[in-house]
Amino acid sequence: MQNIVEAIKELYASWSQQPADRVEMLPQSGSDRRYFRLYAGDSTYIATYGNNIPENDTFLYFSHHFKDRNLPVPEVIAISEDRTIYLQEDFGDVSLLNRLESEGLCEAVYQLFRESLHQLANLQVRGHENLDYTRCLTNQEFGKQAIMADLLYFKYYFLDALRKPYDKQKLIDDFEALSTYLTFTEYKYFMFRDFQSRNILVKEDDSVHFIDYQGGMRGAPQYDAASMIWQARANLPDEWKARLLEDYMDSFESIIGQPIDKGIFKSQYNGYVLIRLLQVLGAYGFRGLFERKAQFLTSIPQALHNLKWFIDNQSLGIAVPEFRKVLDICVGQDIIKRFTPLTANEHTPLVVHVSSFSYKKGGIPEDATDNGGGFVFDCRGILNPGRQAEFKTQTGRDKGVKDFLEQQTRMPEFLNSVFDIVDIAVEDYISRGFQSLMVSFGCTGGQHRSVYAADALARHLRNKFKVTIQLDHHVQDAKNWINT
Repeated sequence: MQNIVEAIKELYASWSQQPADRVEMLPQSGSDRRYFRLYAGDSTYIATYGNNIPENDTFLYFSHHFKDRNLPVPEVIAISEDRTIYLQEDFGDVSLLNRLESEGLCEAVYQLFRESLHQLANLQVRGHENLDYTRCLTNQEFGKQAIMADLLYFKYYFLDALRKPYDKQKLIDDFEALSTYLTFTEYKYFMFRDFQSRNILVKEDDSVHFIDYQGGMRGAPQYDAASMIWQARANLPDEWKARLLEDYMDSFESIIGQPIDKGIFKSQYNGYVLIRLLQVLGAYGFRGLFERKAQFLTSIPQALHNLKWFIDNQSLGIAVPEFRKVLDICVGQDIIKRFTPLTANEHTPLVVHVSSFSYKKGGIPEDATDNGGGFVFDCRGILNPGRQAEFKTQTGRDKGVKDFLEQQTRMPEFLNSVFDIVDIAVEDYISRGFQSLMVSFGCTGGQHRSVYAADALARHLRNKFKVTIQLDHHVQDAKNWINT
């Protein structure tokens, strides 16, 4: 990683004729790309490293094309000779999702969503002009093959994991029919492909800017609108969804300069809402059920509720009986209950005691209750950040240490396994009215790995089960009660 940092500094120095002050690694996203923030005087830039050259080339081509049309994307300022590193404009760290989560469903946030959809229509229509779609990363057009791929993704990674009977051939026939129906859309422009609130950055002046569009291709504009308005994590209310769709159609009409048939437009929009909902369920199933990543499992209930509301209230305009049968299976109460964890309430007596400790400085903590102990997890198998000079005086709560553990060790994999084990006990203890559960994390000094792991488990249990947590870092002497 140090070689990449040095290469970033060299690229900046070559472009600016001045040295950078420092380069800071940013948390890794869902892709294999690595992001860094470069500091130089009062300016900052984002550096991206990726060894997938075709993907880099697609992003760079799209960025130059869109920027030439004054669309809200980052300006690329420098590219390494081998095209594995590029520097671009820095829009900051605050996404539209961050604003939604921090400010809630207020008018200011609604206006940010509205503006984002307006700028999306701009990007789709004006970005489409003279765009060379042969430069796309995969398909040049989101057509029948791509739609089928999303439907099959849902089938293999979510539906089949439910182990419920259905007629496989009839379902494939219905997939074919739906794919054909959606392929013949009246409008085809640039499709962002992953347009959602995490890929929209909001600056201090409330201007919105887009990132991560390298997967774009030619396709129906409704797909992107559906992706954003129906994003499971955002969980927008129905009234917002309806208003935002109207706002988007008005923007789209004004930009293309002619009226649209809103009835047909909405009908195909509904089809793409369904495709997007199922694609998301496939992704959650793959990440959660197959890769055992707990944070994706916790998103499945909301995605199922979104799907249930949709099939109860919207029409596809095409008869697909086996598909409808399968959708009814997915939103059945037994399936929703399977993925919905039992949560604590004000009458739940359970307190989960989570702690970090040092094997060399006091050893495993004693259980102050009459339970006689609980889970003890040894973090010493995880690469120790304390061996790095820059982290010796830091703890598992400092950003540098957290980034190191998340990006350069197997800590995420370790914690996913811990979550699987502890979740079983917590749900059982809540249902049986138990009062106490103890979970301890130990490492050599009780300073880095165990502190990070204890904080992560406390946060996970609070978010998933709404249970009361007592968090105690024995070596760090930092006690904090978290009551939910």
